[in-house]
Amino acid sequence: MFLFSVLLFFVVTCFCAWLLLFPAGRDAVVQSLGAAGRRVELGLRGGYRQGVEQVSGLGRGMGGSLRRTAWFLRRRYLLLLAACVLVTVPPLLALVLSGRSMLSGYDSDTQAINDQIAGVLQGEQLAAPVPLPPLAFTTAEVTLVRPMLDSANRNWQLLDPAFAQRLLLVFRIMKERHGYDMAILEGYRSPERQNALAAAGPSVTNARAFQSYHQFGLAADCAFLRDGKLVISEKDPWAMRGYQFYGAAAEAAGLTWGGRWTMMDFGHTELRVAGTVKK
Repeated sequence: MFLFSVLLFFVVTCFCAWLLLFPAGRDAVVQSLGAAGRRVELGLRGGYRQGVEQVSGLGRGMGGSLRRTAWFLRRRYLLLLAACVLVTVPPLLALVLSGRSMLSGYDSDTQAINDQIAGVLQGEQLAAPVPLPPLAFTTAEVTLVRPMLDSANRNWQLLDPAFAQRLLLVFRIMKERHGYDMAILEGYRSPERQNALAAAGPSVTNARAFQSYHQFGLAADCAFLRDGKLVISEKDPWAMRGYQFYGAAAEAAGLTWGGRWTMMDFGHTELRVAGTVKK
């Protein structure tokens, strides 16, 4: 019922906007109403002349009201159109987003994940994986997606300890529950490198120095390992399914996942601490 009401409201709003924007449409509606009035008048002309006169008077009154309304709408159509958009867009967005999942098709036992998180937070210390050789980050596939990755920092010791432990837990979940090996592409990022990436354009990052959690060791970009090679491309179905699990595990561990952003960054996670980054 709610969906039907929203759709009906949307249709009515679109019709009103059509009347506002297209004078020919208004004329067609007025002519249709006039023709309907004439048909009613002919049908009632028999022994109901008085009733016909009343109906005609009503039709003339409606015609005058329509003309006055049309004049008002022509003078205020921009304001009314803006009001219609403001009234229509929020409920439509709420409807769309209310039924939208992060990515379709993943299953996750959040109870099991939360038990593992509790163990980490109570003192279990996870060890960082063995670093990959530098050549793994300079293959043609990797440089095509991340051309400045060869100079990135991947030292786990430079990450905030709380963030590092949560991310290592996500790595363990991905391996033990989903069969995905993972590697860090970039962790801590210097202010100079952040500015250099921002200068490369908005397709790389919109954040400048100290506007990113990378400068505080609270963020990392990660990818999958398959047959010893890094897989970053979102066009790979295997990788995209991995990102589904990765996002669910990261959020269950209390991290913010870049896959929910407008400019989606599926491999990015961060531990947000209030008052850390510049606005």
